[in-house]
Amino acid sequence: MRGCAAKARLGSLGAMLAGAVALTGCMGSSLGEYPGYPSTPDGQPATTGETLGTGTVRVGLLLPMSGGGSASSIATVFRNTAELALSDFQGADIQILVKDTAGTAAGGKAAAQAAISEGAELLLGPVFAPAVGGAGSVARASGVPIVAFSSDEAVASRGIYLLSFLPRGDVRRIVTYAASQRKRSFAALLPDDTYGAVAEAAFRQEVGRAGARIVTIERYKVQGGDTTDIAEKARRIAANASQIDAVFVPAGNVAPFVAQTLTTSGVNLATTKMLGSGQWEATQVLNAPPLSGAWYPGPDGAGFKAFAERYRAAHGSAPPRNASLAYDATILAAGLVRSAGASRFSERVLTNRDGFLGIDGVFRFNRDGLNQRGLAIYEVTGSGSRVIAPAPRSFGSGS
Repeated sequence: MRGCAAKARLGSLGAMLAGAVALTGCMGSSLGEYPGYPSTPDGQPATTGETLGTGTVRVGLLLPMSGGGSASSIATVFRNTAELALSDFQGADIQILVKDTAGTAAGGKAAAQAAISEGAELLLGPVFAPAVGGAGSVARASGVPIVAFSSDEAVASRGIYLLSFLPRGDVRRIVTYAASQRKRSFAALLPDDTYGAVAEAAFRQEVGRAGARIVTIERYKVQGGDTTDIAEKARRIAANASQIDAVFVPAGNVAPFVAQTLTTSGVNLATTKMLGSGQWEATQVLNAPPLSGAWYPGPDGAGFKAFAERYRAAHGSAPPRNASLAYDATILAAGLVRSAGASRFSERVLTNRDGFLGIDGVFRFNRDGLNQRGLAIYEVTGSGSRVIAPAPRSFGSGS
């Protein structure tokens, strides 16, 4: 494994991120030929629309190009990012078929149909959950896997893998770390919405897994800028502060206000630790003095920083944080074509337990379509954050 990691670190960013397959590429027992898996046929059908690259293996890239507003902006960034990844991966034997989903279920279905009819063996995207659902209905029937960018766990399934950062991954990392720091009694303040429901289920599971206990869970409603309900629920938690070691508040947009409310309600946040999620990775959160000393999980930022510099040089603007998803997906596809032969996109290869190495560190797909990521733990300083527990560089044996 050490040799694999060293190989992934050699040379430029592109050479390092050819390491999206470095962890699997050294595992001969996990890869190789897969009888019955169809290789790219001779005489590919004609393509329609934009293509990136000139390789022999076709991969669909499903993006909300005509979605309008922020959707179209995301589509443009993800398209540019995929192109950058191809330029970084020398000799990539893939051709990317860019298809428009419009961000809708019908659009996702049509985009997937078009890509598959033109010979795509793997689909990257869509970005939004409805489009993933639409694309999945076609891809599943055709036996073509999807590596999607949505963070809605409800659209994951066998053959539809989510590359995004998922709520349960954040919860597992932060609760496990807090428990390792002798935090044994937990509370949570969660939004009363779908995200809050997913976070609560994961929170209950991970606190139980850690052998700790839950003192209370409060759910709040947000109506515009009205913080009345958040304040009331935070004060309920404060009333039990003597029994609580840590308070989980995953929503970054309310975390500074909650910290201030807990403090004014008599909670000592130096001993009762506030815990967050990847949503905290925002300047207004990390620079909020009431949150100083709080912990949250996130990917190692070094890889993204190097990528962002290359993107800015190529396109004149900084990429959004989630642009790394399109880069890693493209590198993953190109790397598997190079390393896995005819079995390249089989379930056995895509769910390899050793995982893959990308911009944001190690990740792997589960057979149910969800993923696991190696995350660091950060501490809020009031003027940014600092790493207090580094992200793992590999998945441990038996994990």
